[in-house]
Amino acid sequence: MINSKKIEEMAKQLSDSLPSGLKQFAGEFEERSKQVLQNQLLKLDMVSREEFDVQQHVLLKTREKLETLQAQVNELEKKINAAD
Repeated sequence: MINSKKIEEMAKQLSDSLPSGLKQFAGEFEERSKQVLQNQLLKLDMVSREEFDVQQHVLLKTREKLETLQAQVNELEKKINAAD
């Protein structure tokens, strides 16, 4: 679900942004920030892009089916009302 490559890039960017006096701690900081980012992102209630796309497709198909069924109900109601 979480792209570890992106997390590594974010941790590296954080590490690279450290002042020059702290560069000696950059490697350790990068590793720890990567761990913190991963832990915090795992706590979020998120879905993968793939899962989101699948659910979006399912929703579209469901909406199309609902519109078809609604049209059928409307047509049946017209027939019932015309028969009365």
